[in-house]
Amino acid sequence: MKKTLALLLALVMLFGVLAGCSSSSDSDAAEETEETVTEETADAAEDTEEAAEEAEATTEMVTIRVGASPTPHAEILEVAKAILAEQGYDLEIVEYTDYVQPNLAVDSGDLDANYFQHQPYLTTFNEENGTDLVSVGSIHYEPFGIYAGQTASIEELTEGATIAIPNDGSNETRALLLLQQEGVITLADGIDASSNATIYDIVDNPLNIEFVEMEAAQIANSLGDVDLGVINGNYALDAGLNAATDALAIESADGDAAQTYANIVAVKAGNEDNEAIQALVAALQSEEVREYIEETYSGAVVAIF
Repeated sequence: MKKTLALLLALVMLFGVLAGCSSSSDSDAAEETEETVTEETADAAEDTEEAAEEAEATTEMVTIRVGASPTPHAEILEVAKAILAEQGYDLEIVEYTDYVQPNLAVDSGDLDANYFQHQPYLTTFNEENGTDLVSVGSIHYEPFGIYAGQTASIEELTEGATIAIPNDGSNETRALLLLQQEGVITLADGIDASSNATIYDIVDNPLNIEFVEMEAAQIANSLGDVDLGVINGNYALDAGLNAATDALAIESADGDAAQTYANIVAVKAGNEDNEAIQALVAALQSEEVREYIEETYSGAVVAIF
């Protein structure tokens, strides 16, 4: 009996030892597994963070600074802005109300490009200011118009009437050509859209019209002081005038003016092939922009691409 009890006690103790070893082994294995999982989780988190940083660096927006007249150029650029955003570009539109500063800003590098002028104006500006800006694409054409001031129509002009015209070379030429188109004056032979004409190139002025030369941006606000005013399309729009519906006469859309005076995107020479600039031009020459121009301006702005 004593031997049996001793045997049973020995077996109990043996099982206890084995159970203890098993528990210790399981605990060690669990700890090892937990450490492995923790390390793997930490590594995965680190890899995810690195991937996120790389993705953020890859998708960082590239800024394009473009100077523009408020209407219609800045408005059209807003359409292009959405297109460019999908391509990773942030289009920053800087508005100007004059024709000098946006060119100087491109020349100095403060702007990447500008969109407000036509080639004849840019050519004259380069010559007069020693700049080297070039066109990278034609976008639209704004018909020049003759608008009523104190006189209601061209036919009602009388002796000594006053007509306001822009005082810068290319736009003055354009205004004079339009007045010639309407029979108000006659210019010297050879004067065309590529010329740099002034009132001294008038060879016939039957009504002895007095021409008031002023900054293009001021003419719309001065209509009450003159009989007629010849106004750039964008400045007319700024003043709530539409060349297609409010002007007494506009340039012929199928004439040289449409091509010669197409509004362009200008950059500093050497930047023509810049990837961001090419993306800008492509966006401005897109069907989305064409549709916007047609639906918004009712003929006062005409897509030229």
